[in-house]
This record gives sequence, structure tokens and C-alpha cells, in this order.
Amino acid sequence: MTRLYSSAATAALLIGLMTAAPVAAETLRDALVKAYETNPTLAAQRASLRATDETVPLARANALPQVQLQSTFSENVVLPITAFTAPSRVSQTQASLTFPIYSGGAVKNGVAAAKVRVEGGRATLRGTEADLFTAVVAAYMDVQRDSAVVQLNEQNLRVLDVNLQASQDRFQVGDLTRTDVAQSEARLALARSQLETAQSRLISSRENYIRLVGSAPGELETPPPLPKLPGDPDAAVQIALAENPTLLAARKALEASGFDVKSARATKRPTVDAFAQGNYTNYLGTLGSFPGNPAPPQFDRTAQFGLRLSLPLYQGGAPAARVRQAQARQSQSIEQLTEAERGIVSQTRSAFASYRAALDVIRSAEAAVSANRLALEGVRAENSVGNRTILEILNAEQELLNSQVTLVTARRDAYVAGFAVLAAMGRAEAKDLGLESGPLYDPVANYNRVRHRILDWDEDPTPTPVATSTVNTPAQNATVARPLEPILDNSRRASPVDRGPANPPPVAPKGQ
Repeated sequence: MTRLYSSAATAALLIGLMTAAPVAAETLRDALVKAYETNPTLAAQRASLRATDETVPLARANALPQVQLQSTFSENVVLPITAFTAPSRVSQTQASLTFPIYSGGAVKNGVAAAKVRVEGGRATLRGTEADLFTAVVAAYMDVQRDSAVVQLNEQNLRVLDVNLQASQDRFQVGDLTRTDVAQSEARLALARSQLETAQSRLISSRENYIRLVGSAPGELETPPPLPKLPGDPDAAVQIALAENPTLLAARKALEASGFDVKSARATKRPTVDAFAQGNYTNYLGTLGSFPGNPAPPQFDRTAQFGLRLSLPLYQGGAPAARVRQAQARQSQSIEQLTEAERGIVSQTRSAFASYRAALDVIRSAEAAVSANRLALEGVRAENSVGNRTILEILNAEQELLNSQVTLVTARRDAYVAGFAVLAAMGRAEAKDLGLESGPLYDPVANYNRVRHRILDWDEDPTPTPVATSTVNTPAQNATVARPLEPILDNSRRASPVDRGPANPPPVAPKGQ
């Protein structure tokens, strides 16, 4: 049932990510592909997994034969007075082969622990991938949100500038007071500061996008709709508990710690080795002889093979200490699994609640934008006949701006929170999102490549950088070229109605 839901839950997002967009625009899928191929955090985690893969052949090496060759040459500069046959030069070569037959279970459990840790490393890589994609989605939506906020503030600044000019014109003819002009000036100054703040945030968002994706954001397309999420947080939590990669990695770590305890206990058991060794000694013609006796051979050789039994009787308490240490680490893994489980439950429920709340805010904000736009038009119209003040127009404009900013922020929050729910459920990885711009990274391929390699000189090439540098990426600015969407665009409706009617009715001069 869980796997069936997995396919259905990501189908809509996958189709959306694969939908073609205009050539000049950058899609969310483009950003995810770039991050997948060039992000240093993900590349480093892949390298870490490859290092973990090597623990399997390292553990298995303890069960393979060990062959050694040792050669020495010595010069006896002072010979014993009574040793008439002592050689003055000796060259000795020794070869030995040791084959472990029984190690008390240490090798078997060591290999099992290494294999489980490899599986845990793959789950950790999946988690890193999901975390990266969640961060990229957030950065993508941050750029879109902050671009819209900058445009809204620029639009508001233009409107307030027109209002100030109109207020000054009406002040010149005695239709407004100096207080009305000052209020327009103050609100214009506030709008400038809000615009500068919004521009600063947009620049920060673009730089963060570069950090994650590796290139500057272009014109970003609206992301595809998220798939339908579970109807309640409990359903999302159940899927997360079964599929979340961070939780799977914690379970593998606990399983591996159990094998570590068994390996530690094996150090108290006897071991059996088969061995063979040979020695060759050459005296280089310097081996002497007794007078009257023939010269002895100037070389010697020996060879032997057999079985060696090692029975540990007392090791200073080291085996028990190793077992206690492994048990303590097993206890640590138990608690870390509980900690990971708590975190996943909290993360899933929080993201789900944020998603639901953001959807509610979107509905409210859309209604607020429409209502505030109508209210602003009404206040401006009533001001033109003297029933509303300049301050009321300024307040209505600010309320419209606030509701527009709330709307774009809520849309960002809903998308990011919804994607976070997918990530918590284990549904936000490259294979789920259809990022097949090329072959996806296969963590099993490297494991299969190295697990049976037993040659001492079988090395890999010197590593080269995978991630791209952003040093030469130009510093970002706050320029926004893309037009606002219709529900946010108020520029066509923003007429300077506070200029008053073309032929204003006679009014008594007001004091300054």
C-alpha cells in the first residue's frame, strides 16, 4: 500500500517537472538537475559512501591469506674470538604465508557490520539528496517571492510618488494642507526604505540560490503543482516512519552495532591459522671451517608448514572492555534511533501543519487583495469629492501592499511546506522527481565494483572536483524584469484619483 501511494503521490509533480517550458525561462526541474549534478554537499556525501563501501573489502581482508617476504643483509664487523667458523657477512630471506581458518566469529560479524553500514550509508545519501532538493525548492521559491515583493514595492513607490505630486499640486491651489503633503512625503520615504529592504532580501535569496544550484537564477517559471498529499498528518507520519531515509539509516546503524558486539566477544575465543614459511641464508663465502676439515656449505635453507592454535587465557581485561564499549555504542544507537524517530514525527507534522495553514492564508490573502483593491479604489473616488482624507488613501494603499505581500509569501510557504512533507515521507529524491537528464548516480555500482577487489595495487585515479565553483559568478542585483501576475498587478488600476476632479468645487482655503 505504501509503495502504491509512493507512485501516485509523486506522479503529478514528476509530470509537472518534466513539462517543457519556454527556452528563455528556467524551471524548477532545471534547478534541481543542476544541484543534483554539481552541488558539493551531495558530491561529498557520495564520496563518503564510496569510502564506506571500502569497509567491506577491509573487513573481508582479515579472512584472506597474508603473504610476506622479508630479506636482510648484515655485516659482522667484530667476530667473537672463540668463534672460528662465524661468518662475516650474512644474507637471509624469509617467506611466510598465513591463512586464518577460525577467528571466533570476528571476521564474519565484521563483514556483516560493514555491509549493514553500507546500506545505512545509502540511506544517508538519500536523506542528503532529499534535504538538498528541499533547500533548492525553498531557494527557488524565495527568489520568486522576493522578486514579487520587490515589484510590489516598486509599484507602490511609483503610486506614492504620483500621489505626492498630486498632493503638492492640490496644496498649491489650497485644496490640501501642509499636513496632507507631509503625510504623503513620509509614506513615500517609508516606501523607499521598504523597497531597499526587499531588494536586499532578493539579492540574498539569489546568492543563496547560487550557493545551492551553482549558477545565477534567470527568469524563473512558476513551479508545477505539488501532488495530492495525505489527508491528515497521521497518514503522512505512517509513511514517513516506513520510508524516511534518515530513519532507515538510524535503523541500519543500530543493526550494525549488534554485529560489533559479537565481533568484540570474538576476541575472547581461540583462533586457528594455517601457516607455511621458508628461510634461505647465504653466508657469501665467509663461513669459516676448522683446520683440516672441508669447507662447509656457504648457504642454508629451511621450510615448514603446520597449524597454529592461539588460546587467549588472560588479556588484561581488554576483551571485556571491548564488549562493554560496543554495548555502550549499541545503546547510543538505540537512543539515536528514538531521536531520529521523534525528529521525523515532529518534522512531518510541523510541515503538514505549515502546509495546511499556508493554504488557508492563501485563500484569505486572495480575498484580502481583492477587497483591499476595491477599498482603495473606493477611498480614492470618495477623496475626489472630499469625503476621504489623504491619510486614508495612504492607509488603503499600504493595506493593499501588505495583503499582496502576504499572498506571495503564503504561496511560497505552502509550496515549500508541501515539498517538505514529501521529503519527510521519502518522496523527494531524484528517482521520484524524474531528473533523468543523464544517468542517475547509482550507489550500488561502486559497491559492486570494489567489494571483491583483493589486489594490493588496485587503486583508483586521483580524485578531481565534481562540484562547480561559484567564484566567477557575478554579484547579484535586485533587478526584476518579469511582469507581475494579474492578481498582484495594480499598476493599471492605480490612477492618481487623489488629484481631485477636473473642475473641483469651490472650497474655503485651509490653514497650513
